[in-house]
Amino acid sequence: MAAVSLADAKARLSELVARAEAGETIEITRRGKPVARLVEPVTPKKPITLEELQAHTAGTTFQPQSAGEFVRWMRDSDRY
Repeated sequence: MAAVSLADAKARLSELVARAEAGETIEITRRGKPVARLVEPVTPKKPITLEELQAHTAGTTFQPQSAGEFVRWMRDSDRY
């Protein structure tokens, strides 16, 4: 995390915003103490509808055995 004084932040705001946009966290300080932080914005996740979920899972093939049985089979049949 980069620390920048308030006076420097005023002079280089466009550059600092671009760096924050790229994923860097910028801490703005006043007299050596942190007073603000520039971070990349959190983009909200798009909610998925039931129809989209059903369409996605319709083509999924499921294993004929449970996960526990599969792990036991892997453990017993292979040397690792």
